[in-house]
Amino acid sequence: MDKEKNKEVDDVTFEDQRDMNSNNNESTQTNPQNGTEHVKESKKSKKNKVENHIEELEQKCEESNDKYLRLYSEFDNYRKRTQKERLELLKTASQEIVVDLLPVLDDFERAITALTISHANEESTKGVELIFGKLFSILSQKGLESMDALGKEFDTDFHEAITNIPAPNKDQIGKVVDVVQKGYLLNGKIIRFAKVVVGS
Repeated sequence: MDKEKNKEVDDVTFEDQRDMNSNNNESTQTNPQNGTEHVKESKKSKKNKVENHIEELEQKCEESNDKYLRLYSEFDNYRKRTQKERLELLKTASQEIVVDLLPVLDDFERAITALTISHANEESTKGVELIFGKLFSILSQKGLESMDALGKEFDTDFHEAITNIPAPNKDQIGKVVDVVQKGYLLNGKIIRFAKVVVGS
């Protein structure tokens, strides 16, 4: 009897040990997998964080680049505008003094006409013409040019009509018959309209 009981106990303990061993084996087999899965998940989360950080940096870079391009464009426009204004200022900087000298040119022209009509001393006439030529040459270097209005079509952009007179012939109707005061341009800009008589 005792032998049989001992045998049963031995059988039971052997079975229990085998089950325990199998359970241990299973646990040792599954634990490494759980560990690797956990490592994989942590790697994935790190990878996602890195990718998100890269996306944020790229977005910030694009925004900074966009701001830079806008700022550069605004500065370039400002530079071009100021350069254009500077050139225009240089062109018209002498306008005030040139406008003040226009009556002097008118006086010189009237003097030359009067000397020619009165048959004055030829040397005196040439002297006045020479001084007038020098003055006009200096002003021309600053961009002054006179309008050639006589015989041209009347144009309100350049001419100021003083009066209308009957045209000597049909070809001169609507055209400038006489110039009372010469018009001038400075660097292409009108600084004085030509005062004219128009044929009608």
